[in-house]
Amino acid sequence: MATKLLALACIRNESYGNLSPRPHYPSMPKYPKGVSAEETANVESSMSKAKAVYAVMGMTCSACAGSVEKAIKRLPGIHDAVVDVLNNRALVLFYPSFVNEETIRETIEDVGFQATLIQDETSDKSTQLCRIGINGMTCTTCSTTVEKALQAIPGVQNVRVALATEAAEVHYDPKILNYNQILAAIEDTGFEATLISTGEDMSKIHLQVDGIRTDHSMRMIENSLQALPGVHGIGVDSGVHKIAISYKPDMTGPRNFMKVIESTGSGRFKARIFPEGGGGRENLKQEEIKQYYRSFLWSLVFTIPVFLTSMVFMYIPGIKHGLDTKIVNMLTIGEIIRWVLSTPVQFIIGRRFYTGSYKALRHGSANMDVLIALGTNTAYFYSVYSVLRAATSPHFEGTDFFETSSMLISFILLGKYLEVLAKGKTSEAIAKLMDLAPETATLLTLDEEGNVISEEEIDSRLIQRNDVIKIIPGAKVASDGYVLWGQSHVNESMITGEARPVAKRKGDTVIGGTVNENGVLHIKATRVGSESALAQIVRLVESAQMAKAPVQKFADRISKYFVPLVIILSFSTWLAWFLAGKFHGYPESWIPSSMDSFQLALQFGISVMVIACPCALGLATPTAVMVGTGVGASQGVLIKGGQALESAHKVNCIVFDKTGTLTVGKPVVVNTKLLKNMVLRDFYELIAATEANSEHPLGKAIVEYAKKFREDEDNPLWPEAHDFISITGHGVKATVHNKEIMVGNKSLMLDNNIDIPPDAEEMLAETEGMAQTGILVSIDGELTGVLAISDPLKPGAHEVISILKSMQVRSIVVTGDNWGTAKSIAHEVGIEDVIAEAKPEQKAEKVKELQTVGCFGPISEDETGLIW
Repeated sequence: MATKLLALACIRNESYGNLSPRPHYPSMPKYPKGVSAEETANVESSMSKAKAVYAVMGMTCSACAGSVEKAIKRLPGIHDAVVDVLNNRALVLFYPSFVNEETIRETIEDVGFQATLIQDETSDKSTQLCRIGINGMTCTTCSTTVEKALQAIPGVQNVRVALATEAAEVHYDPKILNYNQILAAIEDTGFEATLISTGEDMSKIHLQVDGIRTDHSMRMIENSLQALPGVHGIGVDSGVHKIAISYKPDMTGPRNFMKVIESTGSGRFKARIFPEGGGGRENLKQEEIKQYYRSFLWSLVFTIPVFLTSMVFMYIPGIKHGLDTKIVNMLTIGEIIRWVLSTPVQFIIGRRFYTGSYKALRHGSANMDVLIALGTNTAYFYSVYSVLRAATSPHFEGTDFFETSSMLISFILLGKYLEVLAKGKTSEAIAKLMDLAPETATLLTLDEEGNVISEEEIDSRLIQRNDVIKIIPGAKVASDGYVLWGQSHVNESMITGEARPVAKRKGDTVIGGTVNENGVLHIKATRVGSESALAQIVRLVESAQMAKAPVQKFADRISKYFVPLVIILSFSTWLAWFLAGKFHGYPESWIPSSMDSFQLALQFGISVMVIACPCALGLATPTAVMVGTGVGASQGVLIKGGQALESAHKVNCIVFDKTGTLTVGKPVVVNTKLLKNMVLRDFYELIAATEANSEHPLGKAIVEYAKKFREDEDNPLWPEAHDFISITGHGVKATVHNKEIMVGNKSLMLDNNIDIPPDAEEMLAETEGMAQTGILVSIDGELTGVLAISDPLKPGAHEVISILKSMQVRSIVVTGDNWGTAKSIAHEVGIEDVIAEAKPEQKAEKVKELQTVGCFGPISEDETGLIW
């Protein structure tokens, strides 16, 4: 047993270069056949492993990657294999004494894919990636400033700073610098920087420690944790007794940390997961939203009276007379009120714009804050000049612009609030993905013989590598791993998009977040935390959101010169109108009675400055990319960045798969034909009792349909079935009410010498022509009925195809099913062009051919019957 567990154990994660880590598929023994248990222990030391990287062409989905990986692992002498469907690569670790590169290449090609051995690019890898959160950026000028500062650091190879996600991805040479220097460089530009993740395979957890009374206790705990192997870094927040631990999940885990903490203080300390998830970036985003909301509300408190006194009350005779009452010379009560109310808005509520302007100008750039500060200060200080002059002059009737400055700040704060709200919502899809993982898991303790000693319910974040987890029917799989015991069907549509449940038995791989349909499974966790498939999908989506679309790069180039240009245009506008007024270039009737030519020119200049914020220019595209990729991810579509989205409008042809794409992927009974006189309810009661013991999707479809005859019961109890036998690939048989029931295909009936009458043959042929599966039922050796089971079309499939036709987009069906099924489904949705009986590599080749020659050429049928 121990040898078997050793053989199935997941290897320590290694650096795979540009190969994206992927969940493993059913594991095979990693040592060559014939190596005994005694020899196994010495294999690592006596033999050196070799590494080979192959370019694998033709893979289209995770199922393709799974078939390649399983085929490689069946070879003797394979230590491990990882297949990356996104980059069309396979990395193999093997023992050259037992297998060579050519044999591995031939094995991949035997599966049906083209494989080419390429140079191992991982050995000379000198690039590391880190992701950093940046707080305080307000426009594209800010992000450009950060980008320039990072690109100037020796050792930095590539930088992407995304305003919408408020994050940066930095590729750097770890031999030259580390991420702490990158963080320091960002903070030198005037922004707050927090490390999200490094290029190393690290997980992070936040623990709260109860029972700490002194700083000495916290330092003692910190030192104890630091001594653990695999712990990379520890951050301590003494105020809330929080410890953030970065660690390598293949060496240690959170339960080890909790044991160390509790043993350090002789039981005085108790550790638990920090209740707010570590107070991470999500909490910071929520706090930022609240700050802008509070600032906007306070600005309204002061701005609304300013607006009313300057633009509404001036038209109400009684109130107007009171506001126009003079205090000193020409200074009125209305001007004093507006001055007093607009000052807090300008300097207290609007201080964030002064701070942002200072940071930008200190680094030789001008951002949106500079425009806002210039515009509002010009309006405010001219108004102050006007008020002071009115107070000292018996004849000067000044016009103030206090409402301009305060209303501008209020509107901009409203815009900023809506902006941070929108940016917060774009990450909801990623949060939903993370929510797919269950909150708790049942941890099993096994003895040396593999028997269960005890069960314990734990937080799923406490799962460590090599834990044995129990998954009950209907529960989510708590971690990536493989099945140690049990068999069931697991719905993996979250990862593969295939709605049909996948059969799982001992040795098969399961993926965290997928749903166990029936049967109890005991799984061994192999990939936890940041290694899991779910975490990798989240990273892929986040990386896609970081990527700049071509149009965004163009917008960023413009924004570099945008703010200085706006300032020049604003000054030019004021100067042009001022000179035109001085030299009577326009009729004096254009000047309002409350203004002079200087004030009119000043108003035009300020207007140009404040309405020209580059906010929309810098945020529209990245926000659209974030929303698109985020919503796509929540619907099971992974979009690799803005370039794909930007090119989508050029699409003139779409190739659809059939199962799970055009169809639901869940079989249902659509027709029943009885060949003997029998009550339909009794007929279905017998076959439901038989199929209730089956785990096959078709059997489950029959049981679900039979429930319709028991409408008064949610979970009906079927008669007891005796002597149940499942015949793989054929059907089932059992004894119900002393009657021998057989449910299955034609070959099952023929094998049991049951005659199939002509009308049953006709119905079987008819169901096949309609893309349905025919199921035969016999009772006591006589064929009694025929069922037609179909994978129905998705409700919106026909409508989608119709809309695409109206958009002049051609639709093609590609499927591995037979010609009759393919043609029937295509006809039903309104698609004329079909590619049937296609292998995975043929599907990929067809897409490439369409991309090369265009979509609107004729599709012909070749000699094999494949429709091209």
